[in-house]
Amino acid sequence: MIAVQPPTLTGHFLIAMPNLAAPPFSRGVTLLCQHDENGAVGLLVNRLSEYRLGDVLTQMRLECVDAELADAPVLIGGPVQQERGFVLHREAGNWESSYRINDEWSVTTSRDILVAMAAGEGPRQAIMALGYAGWEAGQLEQELMANAWLTVEASGRVVFDTPLEERWSAAAGLVGVDPRQLSGYAGHA
Repeated sequence: MIAVQPPTLTGHFLIAMPNLAAPPFSRGVTLLCQHDENGAVGLLVNRLSEYRLGDVLTQMRLECVDAELADAPVLIGGPVQQERGFVLHREAGNWESSYRINDEWSVTTSRDILVAMAAGEGPRQAIMALGYAGWEAGQLEQELMANAWLTVEASGRVVFDTPLEERWSAAAGLVGVDPRQLSGYAGHA
């Protein structure tokens, strides 16, 4: 007998529906880094932290001469382990601790990527986030059935080219939805 693999949402956005009003997910856009029968892990890509990348680099005793890079925002990736940093990036690279999400996305947790970024040798498109969002086995599927999230394949344009405050609307636009027109309740036939 062949085991059927359930569909995965790895590499997709979870776009919070209006009825998901609790922080940090209210109007949130989460890029799912991993989704399988054991649960899911993702990074919010539209929640600003109080830190800039230069603050993180200074704390790690790394000098950054690129003022624009030093001023890059650090995001709140989710409510779990907010003391832990994640770099979401597009080029794979040869970093010590990277996880390849799919052909387009990787996430790295090792110091070497920040050393490279500070030296101007890191990935061209990257964001740093503190913490992550996690779901236990079956939890995300239940939330999807409860109409808590829209899903769509993640877009680099939304992550890297869209201002933070517009990412929720831009991500919903990928599905062809104006989030202001969405209902806060689910109906099931």
